[in-house]
Amino acid sequence: MQKIKLVLIYCITSIIWIFGTNFLTHQFIPPTFIPLVERSKEIFYVVVTAAFIYFINNKNKQLQESREDQNRLSTLINSMVDFVIFKDHEGKWIEANDFGLRLFKLEHVDYRKKKDSELAQFSEFYGEALRCCEKSDEEAWQNRKITRIEEVLLMEDGSTKTFDTIKVPLFYPDGSREGLVIIGRDITEKIEMEKRLTESQQRYKSLFDYSPDIVYMMDLEGNITNLNPHFEINTGYKHSDLIGKNVSSLLSKKDSRYLHKFISSVVQEQKPANYEISIPDVHGKMIILQCTAQPININGNITGIIGYAKDITSIRDTEERLRRTEKLYVVGELSASVAHEIRNPLTSLKGFVQLLQTEDHRHQFYYEIMLDELNRINHIVGELLLLAKPQHMKFTQTSVQKLLHDVISLLNTEASLYNVQIHYDFPEIDLEIECEPNQFKQLFINIIKNGIEASQNGGTVFLTLERLETSAMASITIRDNGCGISKERLKRIGEPFYSSKEKGTGLGLTVSYKIVQSHHGTIQVESQKNHGTTVNVQLPISQNITS
Repeated sequence: MQKIKLVLIYCITSIIWIFGTNFLTHQFIPPTFIPLVERSKEIFYVVVTAAFIYFINNKNKQLQESREDQNRLSTLINSMVDFVIFKDHEGKWIEANDFGLRLFKLEHVDYRKKKDSELAQFSEFYGEALRCCEKSDEEAWQNRKITRIEEVLLMEDGSTKTFDTIKVPLFYPDGSREGLVIIGRDITEKIEMEKRLTESQQRYKSLFDYSPDIVYMMDLEGNITNLNPHFEINTGYKHSDLIGKNVSSLLSKKDSRYLHKFISSVVQEQKPANYEISIPDVHGKMIILQCTAQPININGNITGIIGYAKDITSIRDTEERLRRTEKLYVVGELSASVAHEIRNPLTSLKGFVQLLQTEDHRHQFYYEIMLDELNRINHIVGELLLLAKPQHMKFTQTSVQKLLHDVISLLNTEASLYNVQIHYDFPEIDLEIECEPNQFKQLFINIIKNGIEASQNGGTVFLTLERLETSAMASITIRDNGCGISKERLKRIGEPFYSSKEKGTGLGLTVSYKIVQSHHGTIQVESQKNHGTTVNVQLPISQNITS
């Protein structure tokens, strides 16, 4: 239509030009100049016509390019997953993509040259949101820089969407406003994912930090990457002291040799592995941990190992005490059935030997040996009976220092025979406890005598006594610098009939353990081969505390 109009205008103009100029030429120009004027006006007409055609073509080309640019811009912004709005210096809409129009329910509204407050009249539900946009636009103009805000938009279904909105104010060189570009991306899903991730991290942190068991993490080289607070509670080691260190630093040499083999087996089998290890706490005391380890799988890659450990030291100690108690019970049952049967013929044998000793003077040496051996058998039977039958416990208030002095006096002669010195360090103030004095003496005779026999040839046995105020216990420590006990034998110390002595019955320490147990106390033995032995006995000051 536009082209037809241009053709008609061109034809009418040309006719007017031809007839008009011919009339004027013949009317006012002398005849001699008419041919020159006619040639001149024809040339002029050709030039003007050519210029007009060039102008029209150029204008059409610019319009076409403008339309192409407009189409490309429209295609670009409509293909975006963000809403895009262009506004002029007054805040009036110039262009918006389909997403933005659908968002504010303006698909069928002639939005151009209208402000947000004007468009609010066409979108009742989103009217308030559009008016708020006008206010935030003004803030972007005032800031005179790119402004980024998060806007929450209420949807018609009652849900909300969060948009990360960027507002770019444009200015002319003189500082006046030129326009405003607004781009908003829906980040609702991202916000929700971040929220779920945060919740998941908080749940993980709660599970990790507040687990009643030890939780640890290490990489595939065995380096500790994380520990929960319960590790410090159980072992005393601080979190910062162990992070980054290799777990082998806590293991025995035997266990550390199998560390890489263990890690490889967990990674390859990709299932939980159960094991039990002993590690020292910060004070050097060994604690037993029952552990479960499994691989950490992230996107199909094994990046490390996470493990859970429970301190079962007290459980194993209880099991050990039960095992000892069972053995004592078995020994007691055996002793009850045998001891009396042995003692009756033993009395007869001893009587006949004594009778023969008075009548036969030639074999006195043999009779003395026989009597010593019979007395030794009688002593063993007495220890068996002590284990076999419940002892009547009559606790009395007794001075520990006095009882220990009596025991030392009794054993000084034997210590001299072994060339052993007995030293002691007792408090000046008497420490009294409730105990059965005779059993108390027997307990420390057994322990000190063992120390003397282990420290022969110039050794020393040290005794110390102190009151533990925090637990209302008396602590008696007997330490020697003798031959010591190997780790293998130390594990079986106190078992009935287990002794490293040539003529030992293994009942002395068994009886001692039973005496300590009947007094509701504890006994601990620490020893190292060729470096001596330390026995610590702790007994309650009052039996009422433990009853």
